[in-house]
Amino acid sequence: MLRIHFSSADLGRLRLAAQPDVMWETILSLHQLVLPDPFFAPWNRLARKALVDTGAGRDVHLLTTLAPISSYFPDFLTPPGHSTDFDGAVDEVLSTDRGRLRPEIDRLAASHSRPPAWLDDIGAGRPRALRRLGSALRRYHATVLAPYAPEGAERAGREATRHAQRTLEQGGEALLSGLGPGLRWRPPVLEVVYPVDQTLELDGRGLLLVPSFFCHNHPIAFADPGLPPVLVYPVARSPLWIPRAANGEPNGQGLDDLIGPTRAAALRFLDTGHSTTTLAASLCTSIATASRHAAVLRRAGLVATERLGSSVVHTRTALGTALVHGG
Repeated sequence: MLRIHFSSADLGRLRLAAQPDVMWETILSLHQLVLPDPFFAPWNRLARKALVDTGAGRDVHLLTTLAPISSYFPDFLTPPGHSTDFDGAVDEVLSTDRGRLRPEIDRLAASHSRPPAWLDDIGAGRPRALRRLGSALRRYHATVLAPYAPEGAERAGREATRHAQRTLEQGGEALLSGLGPGLRWRPPVLEVVYPVDQTLELDGRGLLLVPSFFCHNHPIAFADPGLPPVLVYPVARSPLWIPRAANGEPNGQGLDDLIGPTRAAALRFLDTGHSTTTLAASLCTSIATASRHAAVLRRAGLVATERLGSSVVHTRTALGTALVHGG
């Protein structure tokens, strides 16, 4: 059981992220790759095939060794705060203070009977080992997450909007009472079903609640109670997820091959108008990168862009829709 202790000040400092965090999604998706919940079985098959086809399978061994399905994986893999920019988040992971790397890696290594030598290299902050980690994270994300990131972000965003509305109407305690199964609000303590006994004293720091598409079984928090408090919670799910890129549409994978997985994901996402900021969040990339992708799609006649007040809104054209659906 995880017990999160609130003060009256902490209730006023609850924050609710509108989108998943890219690094939490990356790490938690690894767990679904190794031991999938039935909901993720179709995605798991697609992901494994893509990893084999692209030769990125070797990256999975490194990443699952660093982030095993267990009661502990290093906190530095999921930097504090909330990020929707994958490249920026990876840079933050790789720039982790060396004084923090060593104890976290040592704690992880203690769970291995024969930890690999490269694990010690990461603990020491050796540049070559960190570059290898960064490359593995980027290849894995591009191969199995980027094509489906907009759909996961859309589902999580709907859930976050519902919780935000409840908070506005009924207050923070109603939010804590209705986050989902596995959590129970017994003022002033939020009890979370957890694989280990752990206590988190907020001490006036507040709590950031982050929705997650890939989180399952129970919410998750940092192992180190000294880090800025965060609780990643699973969004409500239907019995089975059929990823849109594999739902039988003629141009599912073909569209990815034609214009690249990121632009294909953007085109699928823009069935209704969205700002550049929202597009960037759905693609797990920076606003500048999302703007460049939108510009390429616009020049190809697949996306229309208009200015509404201070925002720029992108919407898929009829030609873009025909391309998505194989028309």
